[in-house]
Amino acid sequence: MMATIDIQSVSQAPCPSSRELVRWAEAALEGKDAELSLRLVDEAEMAKLNLRYRQRSGPTNVLSFPFDAPAEVAPGFLGDVVICAPVVAREAKAQGKAESAHWAHMVVHGILHLRGYDHLTLEEAEEMEIKERQILSSLGYQDPYLIEEIIQS
Repeated sequence: MMATIDIQSVSQAPCPSSRELVRWAEAALEGKDAELSLRLVDEAEMAKLNLRYRQRSGPTNVLSFPFDAPAEVAPGFLGDVVICAPVVAREAKAQGKAESAHWAHMVVHGILHLRGYDHLTLEEAEEMEIKERQILSSLGYQDPYLIEEIIQS
């Protein structure tokens, strides 16, 4: 597989190793040749991005920025995934799951957005969640949505 993953870690919070991030990203790519960047940030940067691109205040866990290549440019660069380390840590604790499992989910989720998956409609959400479950299972992680359903009940 020819995946090129540029990791930019600018967060002061603890983050997974580059090796883990690459393993999760390659699983999400499912053997596709691709190039992407993973940027690990703190809340201030994520809040700015969330406001600018989604018109929502405050930080979020993950944002994806797919690259829409012009026709004359060879495909390959998928785009950028930005993950907010402090938010991921808080969510993992609140949801009672291992931080590594939640990090893996955020990496997979973000990259699936770059690959064209979305969750704007119920049908899209179901398709994306099935794909996430398959990839996370292949990495040895539990169903992230089952864990959330247990916590919410």
